[in-house]
Amino acid sequence: MPTPPSRAALDDDFEIDLASPDDAAATAAMAGAPREAQVPDRAAGRRFDAVLAELFPEFSRSRLAEWIKSGDATLNGKTLRPRDPVRGGETVHLRAVLETQTHSEPEDIALEIVHEDADVFVLNKPAGLVVHPGAGNPTGTLVNALLHRDPSLATLPRAGIVHRLDKDTSGVMVVARTLQAHTALVAQLAAREVHRQYLAVVTGALVSGGTANAPIDRHPRDRLRMAVREDGRDATTHYRLRERFRAHTLLECRLETGRTHQIRVHMAHLKHPIVGDPLYGGPLKLPKGASDALIARLRGFKRQALHAETLEFAHPTGGHPIRCSAPMPEDMQALVRDLRDDLRMHEL
Repeated sequence: MPTPPSRAALDDDFEIDLASPDDAAATAAMAGAPREAQVPDRAAGRRFDAVLAELFPEFSRSRLAEWIKSGDATLNGKTLRPRDPVRGGETVHLRAVLETQTHSEPEDIALEIVHEDADVFVLNKPAGLVVHPGAGNPTGTLVNALLHRDPSLATLPRAGIVHRLDKDTSGVMVVARTLQAHTALVAQLAAREVHRQYLAVVTGALVSGGTANAPIDRHPRDRLRMAVREDGRDATTHYRLRERFRAHTLLECRLETGRTHQIRVHMAHLKHPIVGDPLYGGPLKLPKGASDALIARLRGFKRQALHAETLEFAHPTGGHPIRCSAPMPEDMQALVRDLRDDLRMHEL
């Protein structure tokens, strides 16, 4: 059975943790450097918050509404309500500054970039790389690597990261390089418009695919774990068979929502936990008559056999589709090869 992770190792252990639009591009924005813009005459009669959203599209509308209420967004120096109309020609003053990543130092850590342009990075994260610095992982993280590759990311919330992968989950993830891209990508994630497809090797020979539609929240007793709970947040995972073995299955999983540890929790809930999962995998199960090679492979697989294979989203500024994929890492490929060999050996 895999060794359970320490509390420190779990501080950044998220599969995908969506930020809401309120927590998006201006998640940690506070009063600070002023910005200024003039209300166009054609905007006469429209709501102040709607006009503000057009003048400052890099910020979410909900965040701008908060700044209106706090007095950090004014019209000709006056504080208004979000619903108050504008006349046209007024001057908007906005005080907003983004929290920087001053607590994280750039580090020269190799990254496999799958796609890159002025607005986004898409990278293939290796298993074992923590996304955010935290207790027990102050350095050597993806954030440190990103700040080395693009120092301007220090001006963005979370260094441009809009979703996370577990430390021991590999695969593709997108990073925003501008504030406007960050806002747009978080909005797509919140609207469930991003296609996220995973590969998982699970225990048990499934006969068909299906959908896990079970709410998820923190485990009532073990704060390191998530659990299916009636009072949890809605969570939906679609899965289908990619390849079936004697006592295991390679699944293709598509996320509709993005709760913490979602695929891992759902598959364990279905009694088909992911191979090697230190939190939800349960006791190691070996196929009857398995070869020494397969037994050694299964016993030696110390992480969840989960890989983010494909990510597809609309480009945050151009609108055109971006589709990026990454092959399974070598350890998962070797696991699948041994499972195939085991199947062939017992079919003879």
